[in-house]
Amino acid sequence: MQRLKNKTCVVTGAARGIGRAIAARFQDEGAIVIVTDMDEAAGAATAAEIGCAFEPLDVREEADWLRLARIVPIADVVVNNAGVTGFEAGATAHDPEHASLADWRAVHQVNLDGTFLGCRYAIGAMKAKGAGSIINISSRSGLVGIPMAAAYASSKAAIRNHSKTVALYCAQQGWTIRCNAIHPAAILTPMWEPMLGSGPDREARMQALVADTPLKRFGTPEEVAAVAAMLASDEATYVTGTEIHIDGGLLAGSAASPG
Repeated sequence: MQRLKNKTCVVTGAARGIGRAIAARFQDEGAIVIVTDMDEAAGAATAAEIGCAFEPLDVREEADWLRLARIVPIADVVVNNAGVTGFEAGATAHDPEHASLADWRAVHQVNLDGTFLGCRYAIGAMKAKGAGSIINISSRSGLVGIPMAAAYASSKAAIRNHSKTVALYCAQQGWTIRCNAIHPAAILTPMWEPMLGSGPDREARMQALVADTPLKRFGTPEEVAAVAAMLASDEATYVTGTEIHIDGGLLAGSAASPG
C-alpha cells in the first residue's frame, strides 16, 4: 500500500544521508517528491536516481524559500532535514568556552533559521487545505548536553521546542497541520565517515562509538525514513507536537551524553 500516494512532499538537505533516505521512501510510498539541497550537483543526481524533481535550496536564505513557494505553492508534507554539525570543514572548537561567535551563528543559521523558514513555508503551503504534516529532524543532541558541540546541541534543542510551538499554533488556527520532531542518535550517514575512516580499525571504531547504546549498533537512514513515512501519512493524523527518539534505547537509561 502506498501511504503517501499523490501527496506533494518537500525534503530539505536530501542529497545524501537521512534526507536522501526519506525522499526515497516517500517516492516508494507514492508521493510527489521534491528533493532540495544547496549542493546542486549532488541534489540533482539524487533526484535523478530516485526519479523525482530537484530544486536548489539554501535553507539559510529567505529568498530561496520565497522562490520555492512560487514553484511549489501547495505541499502536503515538508521535512526540515538540512543540518550541519559545524565540523564540516575540519576540527574546530565548538565547546562553550572556545567556540567563536561566527561558528556558533553558522550552525544556528542552517539548523535553526533553516527550520524556522521551512516551517513558515510549510504553513503557507498547507493552510489552504488546512491540513498537512511538518516533520523536523532534531537529534539526540537536542535532548542532552554535548560538551564539545555546543552550537549543534543548542540548535537541535531549539528545533525540538519550535516544533511544539508550530504544532500548537496550527491547532489554534483550526488547521489539522501537524508538526512533529524526530530525534535520531547515531545514524550511519556520511557525517560519521571522518571519525570512522577506512582502515583496519574501522569496525573497532564503530563499536566504540555505540558502546553505550543498548542495541550496540548504529541506526540506518532507512530506519529514520520509516518513522518519517508514518508521520507523513494519514495514519498519524492524531499525532502532533510530539517527538520520536530513534536511538537504539540510549535515552531509556544510562549514559545518554557522550564525552
